[in-house]
Amino acid sequence: MIVPSRPLSGRRVVVTRARAQAGPLRALLEAEGAEVVEFPTIRIAAPDDPGPLDAAIARLQEYAWVVFTSQNAVAALCDRMRALEAGAKRLRSVHVAAIGPGTAGALRAAGLRVDLAPAEFRAEALVQAFAGTDLRRARVLLPRAAAARDALPAGLRAQGAIVDVVPAYRTDVERSHAPEVRWRLLHERLDAVTFTSSSTVRNFAELVGTDAPRLLGATVVACIGPVTAETARDLGFPVGTVARDYTLRGLVEALRAAFAERGREGHEA
Repeated sequence: MIVPSRPLSGRRVVVTRARAQAGPLRALLEAEGAEVVEFPTIRIAAPDDPGPLDAAIARLQEYAWVVFTSQNAVAALCDRMRALEAGAKRLRSVHVAAIGPGTAGALRAAGLRVDLAPAEFRAEALVQAFAGTDLRRARVLLPRAAAARDALPAGLRAQGAIVDVVPAYRTDVERSHAPEVRWRLLHERLDAVTFTSSSTVRNFAELVGTDAPRLLGATVVACIGPVTAETARDLGFPVGTVARDYTLRGLVEALRAAFAERGREGHEA
């Protein structure tokens, strides 16, 4: 019996997520037939000073909302609450908002309800979703990466909220695989590189070097959403496809479509 070729069969695809988070994307790509090359560009670490996060956990009851912008933020807050022996019921006493289905799923997996979760994986979408909620003088906790965009806290403050931005984790540059991947970019065929956040893009550029855009010239640069794509374009990367659904599955679907289009162009040529 002839086994039909899968959509990404024969394609080498680079995954730039942190090693601990690469598994789900790797599984999706391999299910489509891709050969996955892991190049973790970031490493998730605890904040330099956990004091502000600890203080926020101690006064959770003062907040009207806790807003999560990533699965990393969910894990960081829940891990810290366990370390402090602070019961999860504290989070059940406040409203919870999440950006994107992945973050919402992580909250539900932790046994928490999600009161507000726009499907679009953008800070601006969450700000817009809050437009129907009276945030005047409402205290909002935003546990997130030590370095992140200001669009969300600025948008919530514009609606009258009192926003506490608290570092829950930090993203460090992971340097261990840089020489190998640079060598492969120079000497081997890498069909696609996937980026799931602006941090993965910036760190890739730092690790590969100033000629990263040139080395990616024949490679499909695939981004999980428009914010990540904008960062890639700002750094000169030739963005080849952007997921319409800002999820890992949406990213894989975008890759499938990009390679299918290349195949049609090659056939027509």
